[in-house]
Amino acid sequence: MTVPPQVVTEIDPHGTAVGRPRRLQKSSGVGIRTSRRRAALGFLAPFVVVFSLFYLAPIGYAAYQSFLKVEREGTFGAPRDVFGGVSQYAEVFTSGPFWSSIVNVGQFFLISVPLQLGLALLFALLLDSPALKGKRFFRLALFAPYAVPGVIAALMWGFLYSPGTTPFPGIVERFDLLGPGAVIFTISNVVNWVYTGYNMLIIYSALKAVPTEVLEAATVDGAGQFRIAWSIKIPHVAPALVLTGVFSIIGTLQLFNEPQVFRTISSAVSSTYTPNMVVYATSSIPDYHLAAAYSVVLALLTCALSFLFLKLAQRRAFQ
Repeated sequence: MTVPPQVVTEIDPHGTAVGRPRRLQKSSGVGIRTSRRRAALGFLAPFVVVFSLFYLAPIGYAAYQSFLKVEREGTFGAPRDVFGGVSQYAEVFTSGPFWSSIVNVGQFFLISVPLQLGLALLFALLLDSPALKGKRFFRLALFAPYAVPGVIAALMWGFLYSPGTTPFPGIVERFDLLGPGAVIFTISNVVNWVYTGYNMLIIYSALKAVPTEVLEAATVDGAGQFRIAWSIKIPHVAPALVLTGVFSIIGTLQLFNEPQVFRTISSAVSSTYTPNMVVYATSSIPDYHLAAAYSVVLALLTCALSFLFLKLAQRRAFQ
């Protein structure tokens, strides 16, 4: 690229102005790249610092604690932390309560998640339908339960299910909703009430990105709303359904608030009902090193199941 010459005015010794052409030098590309890199690092620095301090550092500390164990010199000796290798992990993999809690959340997933995502998809399709009136009201009404904290929601529903406080004594006396056979459905109902609106909003946002010309072409061709939803809208929001599925897997394995609240009103919920409750009960002994090992195994299991779900979803999408 040729830079046109610039005329620079100078004064000669006799006082006459003389015009002397001078070429401008091109800006250095290396300098521009360096300044851009510094700007990017400046914008990323706050996130990286906070992410490292409050996410990576606790994970690293938990992994470090999981390789330690407590030893005492004699019966009443002072405890001290020593390197225990994988002894804590050996105890995790032979722990009956921990794997029973995994079975419990597996059953919870099969009961809760299909219904939750199915209702979220149905509500999102209804909100996106031109036949529905009052969309703003219904969108807010369906999303409002998500604003209620899980502990408060569990307390509210717990009062409804408890025989001494329920306004529906006939139903509660006939069906033991807090018994061993039904408490998992009760907890699922609370979780679905809270999170269905959240998943609906994700799917509804994906529906708003469907090209209007595609919908108009389908309408001109004579397709009804059900046909448009089945053939156009649902395939278009498949990535959003996968995303909500991953969120559901993570949330299921981290289930804690709702069963912890129901533990106070139902004998069917033990202190080791879910994996997070196992971690909490172990740390309350206190046995922090074993609790850290439980946490690491639970985190790895969550990552593995989420990755497997994504791979299966991608493979099905490309078939």
